[in-house]
Amino acid sequence: MALILVLLLVVLMVYLPQVWVQRVLARYHRQPEENFPGTGGELARHLLRRFGLDEVKVETTEIGDHYDPQARCVRLTADKHDGRTLTAITVAAHECGHALQHAAREPMFMWRTRLAKASIWATRLGSFLLFAAPLLALLARAPSPGVASMAGAFLVMGFAVVVQLLTLPVELDASFSKALPVLEAGYLQPEQVPAARRILRAAAWTYVAASLASLLNFWRWMRLLKG
Repeated sequence: MALILVLLLVVLMVYLPQVWVQRVLARYHRQPEENFPGTGGELARHLLRRFGLDEVKVETTEIGDHYDPQARCVRLTADKHDGRTLTAITVAAHECGHALQHAAREPMFMWRTRLAKASIWATRLGSFLLFAAPLLALLARAPSPGVASMAGAFLVMGFAVVVQLLTLPVELDASFSKALPVLEAGYLQPEQVPAARRILRAAAWTYVAASLASLLNFWRWMRLLKG
């Protein structure tokens, strides 16, 4: 019964914020704003030039809005890249905020990027340990495969938890210390600022939910392995 409740809690923590976020983004993504002279993609290029980041590219993508630190590229979905809505403009400014973090080599952003790369290898090694744990226990004549399983679970999920926890402050900084002040300084009308803040706050909640879900999932696995 306890396990069912935990699983239900994880589902609610992951999916309810996503539904809410999509509703907020869709609400401000329906009608073009008359006072926006350009699209989200054009704003991104303008902001990157304004801050001396001409080497950073702006491209469309089908896998979600993001900044790619390896390719030095701001990627926006077609509706944001070509849209003139408040959502398109706000999301474009947020992703440019990550480019600013990268250019300044801000510690949290750099640590998050390094750990995200390391997590790929950690996941591979952890998956191998989880798969090989029974065989390793047999060869070592151990009563159970617990040590290898716990090490594997930590590498697979522990790294994910750390990356999620570092991602949250990085995203908040890109939204409220980078994007919002820039947008308030002449790109938005005063009456549009509260809505832009709602969009950024809604997006941040996806990372809050993901961090909590990762922690809960990690705790559940550790309990199962200890048992």
